[in-house]
Amino acid sequence: MSLSHETIVIVGTGFAGLGMAIRLKKSGIENFVLLEKADEVGGTWRDNHYPGAACDVPSPVYSFSFEPNPNWTRVFSPQAEILEYLKHCADKYQIRSHIRFHSLVQSASFDEKSGLWTVHIEGQPALMCRFLILGTGGLSRPAYPDIPGLKDYQGPLFHTAAWRHDVPLRGKRVGVIGTGASAIQVIPELVHEVQELKVFQRTPAWVLPKADGVLPKRSQAGNWFLRKALYWRFEMRALALLKPKLMRFGQKMAMEYLEEQVKDPVLRKKLTPRYIMGCKRVLLSNDFYQAMSLPQTRLITDGIERIKPGGIKTRDGVEHELDVVICATGFQVAEATAPFRIVGRSGQVLSEVWKDGAQAYLGTTVTGFPNLFIIVGPNSGLGHNSIVFIIESQVQYIMDALRQALRSRWSSVEVRPDVQVAFNDKIQKLLAPTVWSREHCRSWYQTPSGKNTTIWPGFSFTFRLKTLQFDAAAYDCRVSETVGETVQPQLNPLHSR
Repeated sequence: MSLSHETIVIVGTGFAGLGMAIRLKKSGIENFVLLEKADEVGGTWRDNHYPGAACDVPSPVYSFSFEPNPNWTRVFSPQAEILEYLKHCADKYQIRSHIRFHSLVQSASFDEKSGLWTVHIEGQPALMCRFLILGTGGLSRPAYPDIPGLKDYQGPLFHTAAWRHDVPLRGKRVGVIGTGASAIQVIPELVHEVQELKVFQRTPAWVLPKADGVLPKRSQAGNWFLRKALYWRFEMRALALLKPKLMRFGQKMAMEYLEEQVKDPVLRKKLTPRYIMGCKRVLLSNDFYQAMSLPQTRLITDGIERIKPGGIKTRDGVEHELDVVICATGFQVAEATAPFRIVGRSGQVLSEVWKDGAQAYLGTTVTGFPNLFIIVGPNSGLGHNSIVFIIESQVQYIMDALRQALRSRWSSVEVRPDVQVAFNDKIQKLLAPTVWSREHCRSWYQTPSGKNTTIWPGFSFTFRLKTLQFDAAAYDCRVSETVGETVQPQLNPLHSR
């Protein structure tokens, strides 16, 4: 088996992968490679191109702090603009020469003797590296519903994250499974095109109006000011998530909006959540309720019994004949799995280690897996602000770890087990009084057992403070006599040959 070598391998080219690569490049580090399964950068924003796809975080804060974009056209950017922004970043910072497209990672394994990772890529030679960084994100693996007969359906059936633009919908009978974040964006786009739209809902969502609109072209300085203002405005929303009693004000606003938009009392009751606001993702839309109130739309809440060759059978015995079925059922986020098979020290497999719930230290490192860094790992997600802020915080932490490792000639860095356990015990303790842990709260933030492995239980600026510097005392940092032969202590150049 032929092998090629790099100091650093990054998996993924979304915000996480590109953000990490750009920081490496700006620091003078050139010996790194990004592995991308597709033929273009963009991650989530490349793959989610369904009608109506857009961000639910304002554009000025949903971008890198070092690369403001004065050309956003709307307050909430549509998918195509975000994808173009990421392409622009890859081009401006000359990252494309480091990317290997059509490179699907199958597995990665750590060798204790050499302190190197071997990354196996489908149809390509394996790649060896000292540091492995996962930028695969939480919204990279679509979650299809666990419904009997899913494969029996004879018409087109697809996920919103794998939208089929080749399937005509005009005049068709279409079924949409789900009423979450992607559903409330795509349903208003479909309703005026299809003959009949049946929406199958398991749990209604809390919905607030979306303060969207045209965003005038601004200077870079204006973008910076607006970014800061929006960041702190959204940061204050964490108070209601951390103190559930405060959420009653948000619920009152949402109920008033529902009553204003939906006049039919039967439909309104079906669309009224029975859980505390914030438990699940709070959704923003100006046209979802209007679309659900149209005569060609029907909301089905009886539960799906099975999917049949010609449509969907619900638990009330009704068989709904459909020409197309669309799964707007989200992603595998809290499930205790890794993006691919990852084997660490002593043969530990990450998915098995995480079988009772994923955990890491600062959402970034995992005991038993030296020299492995995860961006947007366990308990680093947000329910109130821009995930790009968290990504940049983790990139800073990883950069400092790399600097210290190279200067000190560490062959491996691995978070201490006691540190990881103590950190995660505290995380779960902090989560206990929040909206995400209220009775009857079940969401994609949680594992099947109910453990929240997704959300950071606090303000995003507290996460930033904890990741400003790599805390070597929390790690087992090993020195090897041979590491100097493979990794130079200077930041530039780096070699692993």
